[in-house]
Parts: sequence; structure tokens; C-alpha cells
Amino acid sequence: MNHSQTKNLVGTALCIALGLILPQVFHLIGAGPVFLPMHIPVLLCGLCFGWPFGLVCGAVTPLLSSVMTGMPPLFPTGTAMVFELAAYGALSGILYRKLRKNIYISLIAAMVGGRVVSGLASAIFYGVAGKAYGFQIFLTGAFVTGLPGIILQILIVPILVIGLEKAMVISKPTISKV
Repeated sequence: MNHSQTKNLVGTALCIALGLILPQVFHLIGAGPVFLPMHIPVLLCGLCFGWPFGLVCGAVTPLLSSVMTGMPPLFPTGTAMVFELAAYGALSGILYRKLRKNIYISLIAAMVGGRVVSGLASAIFYGVAGKAYGFQIFLTGAFVTGLPGIILQILIVPILVIGLEKAMVISKPTISKV
């Protein structure tokens, strides 16, 4: 295992740990569903370490959180979040690290793509659970309730990634084939 691979694995583990700690802090003040704190480390992971690491971080974090804290409830919410956050991590990494898109374009496209995946997964899992889930519920949950979190992500995540690149903690994206 080379130094870069080790750095990516350690960084991913750190992002998973942040994905477990941040929601606990935000839930203490009842702001978890509004500020979406689990999303930030997953987006960071994809942008900083690439799509495979972002995908794993996004899939593992909500499962671990559900098992360790009971939040989110494993089914149907936690299961849908596995797909949503895995999409965030993978899409942000593909767009930024592989396709070399602007960080804001990569971030916003990953956020939209993850929300679409969330809507589809939620429709399936809530349907299996016999719970109501429609387009209005999707729009409210994905865009209205979480609007402060969306704004926070757009403001904070690029600053953190660019800062880590300038400090040479992570490398800037290089041209590679998809």
C-alpha cells in the first residue's frame, strides 16, 4: 500500500468519524434535519479523496450512525440515506477528481444528484414500509427543510477543500480517464 492510498484511507476514516460526531452535536440543539450535518463529511470525502472513498464513506456513515445511535432509524430512513450519501460521495469525487469540474459545479451537481437518488430510494423503501411518500414530501424534505444545510454546504465545503489543497494536505485534481 502506497503513501497516497494510506492517506486516502485515513482521510476516509476521519470523514466517517466526523459523520458520526457532527450529527450528534447538531441533534443536541434539534438542528439535524435542518443543517444536514452528516452530508458535509461525505461530500468532503468525495471531493478530497475521490469517488470510491466518497462512495464508501457515504454508504458506511449512515449505517454506523444508525447502529451506534439509533439515528437515523435503520429502515426506511437510514437505508434511503445509504443510497443518498453514497451518491453524494461518488458524484462529488467523479465530477471534481475525475472530470476536473469546478468545485462549485461538482458540489452542487452532487447535491442535486444525491437528492434525486434519495427521492427514488425513499419512494421504494417507504412504500415497502407501507408509509406515505410522495413528490410533495420529497420536495419539502430535500429542499425546503434542509435549505439552511444546503447553504451551509455550499459555503463551507469548498472553503475546506481549497484550504486543504493550498496547505498541500490533499492534492489538486489531476487529469485522468473516466
